[in-house]
Amino acid sequence: MGEHVTINGPDGAFMAYIATPAQANGRALVVIQEIFGVNKVMRDLADAYAAEGYLAVVPDLFWRIQPGIDITDQTPEEWQQAFDYFGKFDVDKGIVDIQATIDYLRQSHQTIGAVGYCLGGLLAYLTATRTTINASVSYYGVGIQDRLAEASAETKPLLLHVASEDSFVNKDAQAAMKAGLSDQTQIQMHVYEGLDHAFARVGGQHYDAAGAKLANERTMDFFAETLS
Repeated sequence: MGEHVTINGPDGAFMAYIATPAQANGRALVVIQEIFGVNKVMRDLADAYAAEGYLAVVPDLFWRIQPGIDITDQTPEEWQQAFDYFGKFDVDKGIVDIQATIDYLRQSHQTIGAVGYCLGGLLAYLTATRTTINASVSYYGVGIQDRLAEASAETKPLLLHVASEDSFVNKDAQAAMKAGLSDQTQIQMHVYEGLDHAFARVGGQHYDAAGAKLANERTMDFFAETLS
C-alpha cells in the first residue's frame, strides 16, 4: 500500500515510509517510530491511518545510526539491538528530522498531526512543544516527566495515553506528569488502569485489545477535533 520517499533535512537526506489514502480527508500525519525502526508495526499503523483518510508518513529517525533499521519486538536479541539504538539516539536531532518531515508535508497539506509510540511517544510530546505541528498524540511516552518544563502556553494541542502499570514509566513519573501538566488546558492525559507499556502494539507482549481500541478511538476523535 505504501512507498518510500526521501526527505531532505538540515543534516542530510533520510527515507520515510508513506501511505496514501484512497479517500483523502485533506490532512496528514507524521507517525513516529518506536525503538525498532520503521518496521512492519509502524508501516501497518501508517496504512491504518491512511485507511481513515490521512496521508501518513513514518520518517526513519534512526538514519544517523544506520539507515533502514527494521526489527521486531519478538526476540531477546532484537530487544537488545533496540535498546542499543535507543542509547545511541539523539532526541534533539530526532525533533529536527520531525520538523523536516512536517515541512515536507506542508508542501501539500495545511493541517498536520503527529502520533508517536514508546520512544515516539516522548518525541510526540516534544513535537507539540517544539515544532509547527497542529496537534500531537503520545502513546506511552518514556521520559516525559524529565521534560515537563518544556510545556507552555505555546504547546500545541496534545493528547497523552499513559499505562498505569508501565514498566518504563513508574508511578512517580506518572504523578509528576499529571501535576506538571495539569495547568495546560490544551494537554489531555488519559491513564489506562491495569495496562502495561505498549498496550496498543498489535502482536506485542502487553497488547490489550480493549485498551488499544479505546485509545485509538480517542486519538481519532482528538484529530477530528484539532485538525478540522
